[in-house]
Amino acid sequence: MAGVTRQGMAARVAQDIPEGWFVNLGIGIPTMVADHVPVEREVILHSENGILGMGPAPEAGKGNAWLVNAGKQQVTLRPGGSFFHHADSFGMIRGGHIDLCVLGAFEVAENGDIANWATSENDSAPAVGGAMDLAAGAKRLWVVMDHTTKDGRPKLVEKCGYPLTAPGAVQRIYTNLAVVDVVQGRGFVLREILAEGLSFAELQAQTGAVLHTDA
Repeated sequence: MAGVTRQGMAARVAQDIPEGWFVNLGIGIPTMVADHVPVEREVILHSENGILGMGPAPEAGKGNAWLVNAGKQQVTLRPGGSFFHHADSFGMIRGGHIDLCVLGAFEVAENGDIANWATSENDSAPAVGGAMDLAAGAKRLWVVMDHTTKDGRPKLVEKCGYPLTAPGAVQRIYTNLAVVDVVQGRGFVLREILAEGLSFAELQAQTGAVLHTDA
């Protein structure tokens, strides 16, 4: 079951971000969150290459080639937004000034471990980028990713098989199938099934660790 689209996942994340939070959006699906934060809501988006007050992607043909996010995608700037040095940006991250970071991941373990950096398995250069700083420095870490790999292997697991980006850092996971919290002492706790018609048993079958409910 495909579940919701990537834009749908990003919109669901945006729905949960409280007013007034400073939020860093990682590369991939997380960058789409910017397109779903209503302009009237005071959510201040941060990009580690040196932007505070980042807006959504520009309309086709109206972008500024010099205004890009950390993923090198063209973005816009909201009124009052600012630019600053890369080192100052990481000072904000490491200083604990970011309320929330939203990252993609290859795997998340039931204790909140996250593995999201590129290995050399596909002949690409291994790289972690700013994810380690963000996972350690942001006050909260949410993950948005597909529930399984393309060949159907679970990405929510008992223990990560990939090298860790950070241990015990994730509080919430948004997938194309569900919203799942990571709760200390309990593991994965299901908050919402997003895929229409998907049963709890079907969701559990696609999850590599026990799913708990509040019921």
